[in-house]
Order: sequence, then structure tokens, then C-alpha cells
Amino acid sequence: MTQFDQLTAFVKVAELGSYTRAAEALDLSRTLLSRRVMALEESLGARLIQRTTRRLHLTEAGERYLARAQAILLALEEAANEVGSGLQSVSGRLRINGPMSFGTRYLAPEVARFMRDHPHLEVRLDLNDRRVDLLEEGYDLAIRIGSLPDSSLVAKRLARCQMVFCASPDYLAQHGTPTRLEALADHRCLRYRSGQNSGDWRVGQQWLSVDGPLESNNGDMLTHAAEAGLGIAHQPSFLVTESIAQGRLVPLLQEIPPTYLDIHALYPARQFLPAKVARLIDQLTVAWGDPPAWEKALGLSRPAQQ
Repeated sequence: MTQFDQLTAFVKVAELGSYTRAAEALDLSRTLLSRRVMALEESLGARLIQRTTRRLHLTEAGERYLARAQAILLALEEAANEVGSGLQSVSGRLRINGPMSFGTRYLAPEVARFMRDHPHLEVRLDLNDRRVDLLEEGYDLAIRIGSLPDSSLVAKRLARCQMVFCASPDYLAQHGTPTRLEALADHRCLRYRSGQNSGDWRVGQQWLSVDGPLESNNGDMLTHAAEAGLGIAHQPSFLVTESIAQGRLVPLLQEIPPTYLDIHALYPARQFLPAKVARLIDQLTVAWGDPPAWEKALGLSRPAQQ
């Protein structure tokens, strides 16, 4: 009985929630399957599955161990598939997390293209703006924008986008066009607030205190408000380039050196990065570019300091 056999038995029981169904799936006797799970628990010195007469459930240790065991089995499956296919394609499951607005516009289309190129791949893509724990929640890859907290994760910069001051033509016709930062104090400013963020604007190395009729934790809401003439927004370029291209918004204060946001790929530290993660990162790097393609299309890009 190998450790691989024990891992496989435990994962199958945990996934199916039944020793009987797991034994049938693995073409084993229920007794042999139970012995393999018990041997794994003995080697770990911890109970993984709590058994009762009516049902079974994972212990806290079992929940933690399951995520690791699934990752190990998936990595072995992927390695075998790559050797068998001459490294031409990837398969298995890929779990990705990304921010909502950016993910909808730029991550989702690239993930769809990646799946089309690798038809044996199964993907779970979750878009939300909360900070997820990649290891605890089982993600292979996360896309993050802006500053990163210290962690054991590996961060690879994929692109760098700039923050853009912008307002609608109607707003500028009614309130005038600011030509210097100090003039923003006399304008209605639309502020992004998230967590402990005060809603002030970061411009270079300084924070600019602004005021206005709207705060929101959603960049799309602020873009819509700016288009409606409610005030001036300071938004990441990926949120406003389409609006600028169609004339709904006008970029402002372009002579001022912009503030930049880094777009990173985050993944757990591993000696050997799974091929499916490495190839998707490579695709995103080329597709988005540095400076980003959405900025170059409008001539917004300027050299960014490294």
C-alpha cells in the first residue's frame, strides 16, 4: 500500500461523501478502502474523517488536508498528461480569482481563449473584490491590482496601468476644466472608498484631499457617475478608456505625471509551477502588454518609472 493509494482513497471518500461509493469508483472493496484511509490517518497522527452510523464528515484537519491532497493528485495527473501529450496541451482543473471590473473586461476574454486552446481544461473563475486566501480556498492563480500585502505568495507583474483624471463634456462645460491639481479643491470629485481607504486621491507620492457628492467601493459606479456629469473621477485606465474613446469622458491634467497601478499574478510558491498556470500567465502578459494595450489604443500611455 503506497502513500499515493492512501491519498487517492481519502480524496475519493471526501469528494463522494461515502465509503461505499468511493470503493465502487476505485473498484476496491470497502474494507480495503477503509484500511487505506485509516493507514493515512495513522501516518499523520490525526483523524481526517469523522464516522457515525448515518453519515461521515471531514474533521478540521481533514478539511485542511483535503485541499493539499487534491492539489498533489492534480499535479501528478497534469505531469502524466503533459508527458503523454508531448507538452502540447494542458488539462485538469484550474481555479482562478480576479477583481470584478477588470476581470469582466480583460481577464474573462483571455480565460475563454485559453480554454478554447486547451479543450481538456476545466476552469473555475471567481470574480470579486475581496482578498482571498489562495491556499485555504484552493485557488491556483489570482490577479491583483495595486499594492500587495506581504505574504508567502509569488507575485509576477503582468502590466502597469495608469490612473486617469476624467470628466464628461457636460460637466466641464458647466464647471470649467481644471488645469492644475490645486484646482480640484473647487470641483465635485467622485471618490473610491474601500475598507479603511479615506476616499482621498493618491497622486504620485502625495495624497490629495478632495470632496464631492459620491463615494463608492465600485469603480464602474464612479465611471457611470462621471459620464452622467456628476463630477471628476480619478480612475484606472482600464475602467475609462472605452468611455474616452466614445467621447463620454474627457481625460484631464495629462501634463501631470500619472500614478501607476501594477497588475500582478499571484500564485503559491512552488518549486515547479504547474504548466497550466505558467502558460496562462504567459498569455496574459502578451495579451495585456506593458504598457497595456487598452492605453496604447488611445495614446494614453507614457513611460512609467520602474
